[in-house]
Amino acid sequence: MDHPATSFQQPAYSETAQKFLARKPMLFINNEWIEAQGPTLPVEDPSTGRFIAEIADATDAEVDRAVAAARTAFDDGRWSDLPPIQRERTIHRLADLIEKYADEFAELEAIDNGKPKDVAAVSDIPGSISNMRYTAGWATKLSGETIEPMAQPRGAMHSFTRREPIGVAAQIVPWNFPLLMATQKISAALAAGCTLILKPAEQTSLTALRLADLVAEAGFPAGTINIITGNGHTAGARLVSHPDVDKVGFTGSTEVGKIINRAATDTMKRVTLELGGKSPVIILPDMDLATAAKGATSAIFYNSGQVCIAGSRLYAHRSIFDSLLENMEQAATSWQPRPSLEPGARMGPLVSREQMDRVMGYIDAGQKAGASAAIGGDAPATNGGYYVNPTILVNVKPEMSVVKEEIFGPVVVAQRFDDLDEVARAANDTSYGLGASIWTKDVSAMHKLAGEIKSGTIWGNCHSSLDAALPFGGYKQSGIGREKGREGVEAYTELKTVFIKL
Repeated sequence: MDHPATSFQQPAYSETAQKFLARKPMLFINNEWIEAQGPTLPVEDPSTGRFIAEIADATDAEVDRAVAAARTAFDDGRWSDLPPIQRERTIHRLADLIEKYADEFAELEAIDNGKPKDVAAVSDIPGSISNMRYTAGWATKLSGETIEPMAQPRGAMHSFTRREPIGVAAQIVPWNFPLLMATQKISAALAAGCTLILKPAEQTSLTALRLADLVAEAGFPAGTINIITGNGHTAGARLVSHPDVDKVGFTGSTEVGKIINRAATDTMKRVTLELGGKSPVIILPDMDLATAAKGATSAIFYNSGQVCIAGSRLYAHRSIFDSLLENMEQAATSWQPRPSLEPGARMGPLVSREQMDRVMGYIDAGQKAGASAAIGGDAPATNGGYYVNPTILVNVKPEMSVVKEEIFGPVVVAQRFDDLDEVARAANDTSYGLGASIWTKDVSAMHKLAGEIKSGTIWGNCHSSLDAALPFGGYKQSGIGREKGREGVEAYTELKTVFIKL
């Protein structure tokens, strides 16, 4: 549906949201709200570009206080020493509370991040609850195993392994899926028996702060979950380098991930890094074009393209390229950007002016290098907000920045290919390896490409499908380690081997 340019009007916030936005900047430490002593940061609604609230920018002393609370809570065993079933039930209670206030969380996410409330209500919030409920079960299922030594006589030794919680975890989450990433990380740490400090992105801290309201009500002992806000280069850097932090879990850009990894090396902190991507979408000639076009547009325009696994590189077989493009252009009409609280909106604004300028800069650079926009390539005329139209760039070359680098916006580069070997080489011609999708009815071709593409997740005839039970992470510069599933919880444990001479 087409909308006039003058209709980009953000609907009014609910009274509940207005009340929340009026709160003083506070930090949640040791199950208490602490009034911030340092500077504050503005909160912006990207649908309007207006400042709507303030959050605390935690000082070094406040970060240290949060770490000390988590350290004490871990060392005295008030969380890790609880019966596993009690920890599981407590995590479930937090999930129940998120569900109780689901509509409020969806609205806050929409106001803060710019994603449509309707999308958050059916994706982000239910996904957050699923994260908590699935992962809670691992609290009662982590175990070691008994192993017979290969060089000892039978019965001479009793040897086994144990899974023990690492300790204090610092968890830093991105602005594209604020609550979803927060629950994914904290649930894994909690199930393993760790205590934690969560730092949401400075651009999108509202749902994390609302989550903090529920921690004590759910029954977590003081110091188990601490939530602080602040800039990444100050509060985040302090957390990463803190000597009393044993583990860092980070989701964000590859550039920042490298900085965190270097800082963590000084004290050999354990790290899980889920970083950037430039995921290929490969469409073979036997695929139904309408289905493929719908899937390919969703892969890049969902969440305004601000997704680490966004299908930002499209490879279509030469014989169907032009027809597929026509279908995608038609499918893209349902992805026109709208204010985040507008009913029925599918794609909202980008998160900030900085991000909008970044995306438009890439589009401009691509066009100057010879690319052309089949659709989009511009921003709609509005009275405010950070909107970019769905964009498909054609006539691109592998060396262009729009092909090589992560744009993190609603921009896909479309390219032709002739055979499977060629497209596999093109798909792997990247420093990233987070996700890839293959669209075909040919099972043999599907398995051949799935085996050749260097990526942490391969989708067949779908894209961006994730599940709490399945491990997620990247090859190459897309990260270190895995989140979700058993592997995501075990990432917050140390494996201990015990030998006992009998």
